[in-house]
Amino acid sequence: MTKIMFAALAFGAVIVLAGPASAEKFKATLDGKSEVPPTTSTGTGTADIDYDPASKKLSWTVTYSGLTGPATAAHFHGPAEAGKNAGVAVAIPNATSSPVKGSATLTDAQAADLEAGKYYVNIHTSANPAGEIRGQVTK
Repeated sequence: MTKIMFAALAFGAVIVLAGPASAEKFKATLDGKSEVPPTTSTGTGTADIDYDPASKKLSWTVTYSGLTGPATAAHFHGPAEAGKNAGVAVAIPNATSSPVKGSATLTDAQAADLEAGKYYVNIHTSANPAGEIRGQVTK
């Protein structure tokens, strides 16, 4: 009986110490040459992204600089591979100044597209309303 209790306690300790699964890390490097078609913008940016598959929560910090003017909008677009365009999948609110932090809960289809590398981050300006800088989201 003692061996069974010890084994049960040890197993419980392993589960407690393991804790919940950690978020997956994604990143995007944004520039004008990644836009489709490319822009001549010298602006640059990065998106540091955490994704929790259990809750489907997507969290981000987007930083950018050097745009032709203030950002007018920012989004995750998809599904699309690099070099292809797609519609807005997830809005990035309050993107008029950098850094931009936020989160959203994805649908099953959105989660699958994110995991498959089919999302990109796009920052729009008045001079480039279709997007000034862009970066594909990768693990």
